[in-house]
Amino acid sequence: MNRLTQTCVVSLTETLHGLRREACTLVIAGNSHFFSVGANLEEIATLKGPAAYQFCRLGQGLMAAIENFPAPVYAAISGYCMGGGLDLALSCHRRIASPNAIFGHRGAALGLITGWGGTQRLPRLIGKARALEMFVAAGKVSAAQALRMGLIDRIAEDPIAETCRWIRDMR
Repeated sequence: MNRLTQTCVVSLTETLHGLRREACTLVIAGNSHFFSVGANLEEIATLKGPAAYQFCRLGQGLMAAIENFPAPVYAAISGYCMGGGLDLALSCHRRIASPNAIFGHRGAALGLITGWGGTQRLPRLIGKARALEMFVAAGKVSAAQALRMGLIDRIAEDPIAETCRWIRDMR
């Protein structure tokens, strides 16, 4: 499910910092069923006080590292892109999704709200009203709906291949 565990978040952040010197275009992708479903809720349930705050800061650091990366960062999205996974996609500069991609921020249904910047990035991208609806209703959005609302840039059968073509064509 490509959960963003503490270990995963640290590893991704370190990788991004290591690649900054290369200034190469990056593509972040999951598998055909899951881009990412976000944080591991079982892991989150064990975090209290300072540890919970630290995990929030780790996630914010990862999203900032992606957003501020010196070269374009693309999200190639297939399957579920939920919660912190949506935050991850939102921090990328461009998003290309497969027709089966499903987006959502289900935190409200779980009594949670993300602390990784999605509550700021989503309204900037799709407007306050639509973002609030996604957060409060905790519903799911199809790829076609996501394209119409401006959440993604394109739909493609193979988002990774399409992203690579798009990068090549822009050079």
